[in-house]
Amino acid sequence: GQDLQPADVDRPGPPFHVVLGNEACDVDSMVSALAFSYFLFKTAHGDTVPLPLLNIRRSELVLRSDNVFLLRQVGLSPELLLFRDQVDLRALRRAGRLRLTLVDHNVLPSSDCDLEDAVVEVIDHHHQERESNPTCPVTVETVGSCATLVTERILQKAPEILDQQLAQLLYGAMVLDCVNMDPAAGKVTPKDSQYAEALERRFPTLPPRGALFQSLQNAKFDVSDLNTEQMLLKDMKAVSGSLNVAISVLYITLEVSHHGNTIILRRYRDTHRIVRNVSGYVSYHQTLANTHPYCSQVSQYLEQSCSPALDLCPTSTPLPHVSAYHQGNRLASRKKLLPLVKACLREQHGGGALGPGEEESDVPPTPMNSLVEGCPLNEGLPQISVQDLQEKVSKLEAADL
Repeated sequence: GQDLQPADVDRPGPPFHVVLGNEACDVDSMVSALAFSYFLFKTAHGDTVPLPLLNIRRSELVLRSDNVFLLRQVGLSPELLLFRDQVDLRALRRAGRLRLTLVDHNVLPSSDCDLEDAVVEVIDHHHQERESNPTCPVTVETVGSCATLVTERILQKAPEILDQQLAQLLYGAMVLDCVNMDPAAGKVTPKDSQYAEALERRFPTLPPRGALFQSLQNAKFDVSDLNTEQMLLKDMKAVSGSLNVAISVLYITLEVSHHGNTIILRRYRDTHRIVRNVSGYVSYHQTLANTHPYCSQVSQYLEQSCSPALDLCPTSTPLPHVSAYHQGNRLASRKKLLPLVKACLREQHGGGALGPGEEESDVPPTPMNSLVEGCPLNEGLPQISVQDLQEKVSKLEAADL
C-alpha cells in the first residue's frame, strides 16, 4: 500500500477511543476489537473516533492465517485495518486524546503499563487480574469466547447494527474458540451456545458450524503461503532474561542439513536476538541450533528430563552447531518443552535467567486463547496520520463494518 508520513498526534484534536485486543491477536481478539469498535461507532455520541487496533505489526498478519481466512470469507480487506506499529498510543495519551477499551484481555502487559490511566472499559473471558475501579467498567466472564460477550452487548444494546458480515465474524470466532461448540472439548459454556444460536436464528445463511470450524481450523495450520522464516515465527514462544531462548513449531519436515535452511535458522536467530532455537517438527524431531556455550547444557538437560521424559534419540547432522533428536514421546508437546527450558536456565543461572514477569517474548504466537506477555513493539512515531485514521474508520463504515 501507499507509504504514509508519520503524524504529529501531540497536537490538539478529537479523542480516539481505541479498542485493543491482546498481543496474541488470534481470531477472537481480532474480531472482538473490530466488532466492539463498530458497536461504539454506531452508538457513541460526540466527536470521539472509535478505532479498532490489532495488537501486532502489520507484517505479522500473514502469520495469522486463520485471521486472514476469516477476513477474506466475510469480504473485509486487511488494508482497512490498523495495526500497533501504525499508531503511537503514547503520543495520543500525552495529548489527552486516548481512551482505551481492552477486549480479550483485562490487564495491560508490563510494556504498556504507562497506558493504564487511559483504560475506560474492559471486556474479557480470561481469569480476572484487574482490580475493581468505579471509573472503568469491567465485564469478565469465563465463557469460551470473548466474541460471545461482545455479541451479548450488541444484541442487548443495538441489535439493529447486526448484519450478515458482522454476524459471520462473531460467529466464526465463537465456533473456533469453543471448538465447534462441542461440550466434550470443555470450552463451550451455556452463554456461548445461547448467543451462537441467536446468531443462527437471525442469519440462517451463516455457514454450517461444522464446515466453518473445519475451514478455520485448517486455515490455522496452513503454511503453504509462508516461507521458512515466517513459519518459524508463526507459532514461536520465547523465554527472555539474561538469555533469550525461542521455541518454534514447524508443521512440515525440515531438512536441517540443507544449506538454505541453515542460513534461515541463523538469520532467524540474529534478527530476533535469539541465543538458541529449539524447533519442533511434525516428524517429532527437536533441533537445538547455535554455538552458544549453554547449548550442550540445554541439550543434556532435555535428554535427562524425567518429568516428562522426552525420549530423545540423537540423529546425525553434518552441521557442527546443530543438535538434532528424534522425540519418542509424542505426547510431550511444545507446551511441555517450554517449562523444561525455563527450569534449565534457572538452574544454570542460579534462578536469575528470567527477569521479573519475563516469560514469553519477542514475536507473539498464534495461541488458542492466551495473552502473550512482553512483546516488544515499535516505539517510533506512527506510520499513519490522524486524517488517515478517520478515513479508515469511514471506509469501515462504508464496508458495513
